Parts: sequence; C-alpha cells; structure tokens
Amino acid sequence: MVFKINIADKSGKTYKLELESEELPGKELHSAVSGKELLPALEGYEFEITGASDSSGFTAHKDVPGIGLKRLLLTYGKAMHGRPRKEGKKPRSAPTPRGLRLRKTVRGRVISPDIVQINLKVTKHGHKPLAEIFPEQNKKTRPSVAELEQNKAKEEAKAKADAERQTELKAKEEEIVLYIPRGTEF
Repeated sequence: MVFKINIADKSGKTYKLELESEELPGKELHSAVSGKELLPALEGYEFEITGASDSSGFTAHKDVPGIGLKRLLLTYGKAMHGRPRKEGKKPRSAPTPRGLRLRKTVRGRVISPDIVQINLKVTKHGHKPLAEIFPEQNKKTRPSVAELEQNKAKEEAKAKADAERQTELKAKEEEIVLYIPRGTEF
C-alpha cells in the first residue's frame, strides 16, 4: 500500500514522502516509528504518528479501537472544527457555539491498508538534517534581498536603454528632410 507521509520538523517545515511500507500497517496513533523502517537515509530518526486519514477524508481518531469506521458524538476538537453549513437563513451567532455536539464519522486508530495519508512528528533527530535528505523540497519560495536588488537593477538598466532609443529615434525623425522638387504641386 502506498502511503503519503508528511514529516513535520520543529522548524515548521514539512517534508512530503510517498512510499510503500510493510511496517506501518498495524501501528497505532501516537506510537513511535523508527526512521530506518521508512527509509535507510532516515537512520537515527524517530517519529511519532500524530494523525492519519483515508481516501474519503475520514480522520483516524484516538478513541476508536481497530481499523473500521464509526460514528461518534463529538464536541469541538479533533474531526470537528466548526458549525455545519446547513443553517438556513438564520443569522450566524458564533462559529463555535457552546454545547454543540455533532455525530461525525471517524476511522479507528490502527493504521490499515485503507489509510492513505499519515502525519509524523520528529521526536529524535538523526545524523543528517532532513533538509539534506530531501534537497528538492528545501528550495526557497521567496527571492533573497540580493536577488531582488539584481532584478531591480536590470529593470532600471532596461528602462534607461529604452529611453535612450526613444530619444535617438526622435532625433533621426527631426533630421529627415523631405526633398520636393520645385514646381511640383500636390
């Protein structure tokens, strides 16, 4: 079974990984996973399973034993974040009114082949940082200050060259003299 794995680091960066693992099915939420079980490059790392969801979007819930689906009466927290959209024309008093409970479908806490996505948290770091293990995911999203200054300088040079060309064209237009022989009428 191919799992989409999200590895969260304390720095706030999340690394994504897709792999087929034989060791993950049977583990429960909040249990430890060795990095070597996932990839040989992650040797020395230790992860905690913080969450999971199946292909339909049902999240794994820590209070449901087993692997099946179950409908629970939930208050705010995991699997229930706000008031449902079916409110009709009544004005909305609060996004999370006190005492609201809803029956929601959740999945059991054991990782099974039905699970598609698994969220992991780093509990113990290995020898190499995750940025070196996943270099393609460590690209900068915003340009640096030096890059911005270089781009600004290029744009100013281009604008200056365009202005010089315009002045040269105007000068050439003024130099052109139209020769009309005498006696020619229009």
